[in-house]
Amino acid sequence: MADMDGRDRLTRLADFFFECGMLRKTPRTGYQFLGTGSETVAEHSFRTTVIGHVLARMAGADVARTTYLCLFHDLHEARTGDFNYVNRIYNSSTRTLALEHAVKGTGLEEDILGYWKELEETATLEARLAQDADQLDFILNLKEEADLGNAYAAKWLETALQRVRTQWGRELADTIAVTDHKDWWFLGPDPSWWSRKNGKTSGK
Repeated sequence: MADMDGRDRLTRLADFFFECGMLRKTPRTGYQFLGTGSETVAEHSFRTTVIGHVLARMAGADVARTTYLCLFHDLHEARTGDFNYVNRIYNSSTRTLALEHAVKGTGLEEDILGYWKELEETATLEARLAQDADQLDFILNLKEEADLGNAYAAKWLETALQRVRTQWGRELADTIAVTDHKDWWFLGPDPSWWSRKNGKTSGK
């Protein structure tokens, strides 16, 4: 990182924002084994953060901290890429070093490296909730693929459900597992729309 020395903080923040944008272009690689589905790390991180916010409210935990833990939990993958389970059998990455390089000179070192240390140690409720949020996002994707007919997704779902750590995470996971992924739009807010399309109204 010697070539980054001498760049002022605002320039390093601009660098950092460009680096965050790489997550939009970084695919989550497990779907190549599942056979269906796809997403980027940025897409995964967004819903994980929403889930973490909700979990923290359910648990009476620090909502802001849980949300931040989720927001930055895969930031290192802008540099390392996403390693799925099979990749990790043969490859490893220096994730902490990647984060250190990413935030050097930005003034964000204490915050983001602190979030990462907390996540890795999982000693706090907020960290465990953030870990659950990560799994719940994956569980939601598996349920959708299973609903669409991927039998392997249903098998993966059984395993993923066992990785949830907290009671609040388990409650949500169990509910997700029995909820059709399309109900939120197919059944509401006005289910009668389906019988009224093409100008058809009740009584005709």
